[in-house]
Amino acid sequence: MVYVIAHLKAHAGKADEVVALAGPLIEATRREEGCISYELYRKPADPDMLVFVETWKSRAAVDAHFAEPHLKTFEAAMADLLAEARIEIVHPEKVEVV
Repeated sequence: MVYVIAHLKAHAGKADEVVALAGPLIEATRREEGCISYELYRKPADPDMLVFVETWKSRAAVDAHFAEPHLKTFEAAMADLLAEARIEIVHPEKVEVV
């Protein structure tokens, strides 16, 4: 299994917009082959900080997800809403930061 942890820091007051945009992404992603789980969390102490926690069957499934149109649409729509983003891909043998 491969895990993806995506940390998204929205500009002040913009996290609700990011969460709204994430709805269709989450729904479509959960139907992707290789997706085991795909959850979005909001940090209670920092409501502008969002974290996707994902579990995938393989790195190939993650790569396929990164190419999906619904992810590209989400990325484009939130581009102006985020102050920063960091993605960690956790394999059994290493952690990639992209």
